[in-house]
Amino acid sequence: MHAQTILFDLDGTLTDPREGITRSIQYALAQLDIHEPDLSALEHFIGPPLLQCFMSSYDLNEATGWQAVNHYRERFKVTGLYENRVFDGVAELLGMLGEQGRTLYIATSKPRVFADEIARHFDFARHFKVIYGSELDGTRTDKVELIKHLIAEEGLDPADTLMIGDRKHDLIGAHRNGLQAVGVGYGFGSQAELMAESPAWYFSSLAELHQAFTR
Repeated sequence: MHAQTILFDLDGTLTDPREGITRSIQYALAQLDIHEPDLSALEHFIGPPLLQCFMSSYDLNEATGWQAVNHYRERFKVTGLYENRVFDGVAELLGMLGEQGRTLYIATSKPRVFADEIARHFDFARHFKVIYGSELDGTRTDKVELIKHLIAEEGLDPADTLMIGDRKHDLIGAHRNGLQAVGVGYGFGSQAELMAESPAWYFSSLAELHQAFTR
């Protein structure tokens, strides 16, 4: 994996946001009188665009879906952002990649305003040239559009750019834009989900990912 430029997904790839996201989803649903006591049943919300996930999971129309998103943000921006942890080994990986002279970006469907604060609070923003995320109005929540925008803004060569992520949306976004993709199995996508999108590489652990960059 000799690409000079590397794009990282955020949730499930750099951090484990399970508690903050699922509790904020639970809160949002309760405001709509939908009660889900099992937080693990809400983990499928981690990764995909929230609006579409609310609509498809609970058969909501778009207007009600946006209500759910806004309720989610009420809690997430105050509390959920910080109910998060950086995966063990991420700091070492990012430091090594920087020492190798590679240029790193974050490409997340999470609103950039939230991604910026997470990277600042957990002290890994310094490893990235720019953090790219969606807008609060839903613009660029789709990974295909987000990566296309990032490549255009930064003037990147897709042939020398790698996307690393834990969900199929990351791999689809990469492939549609001519990038090779790495699937990681320590996040929230199953091996079957990732392998169905034919990643160039698949690593089940962060240690394996780190080792691949040392070869």
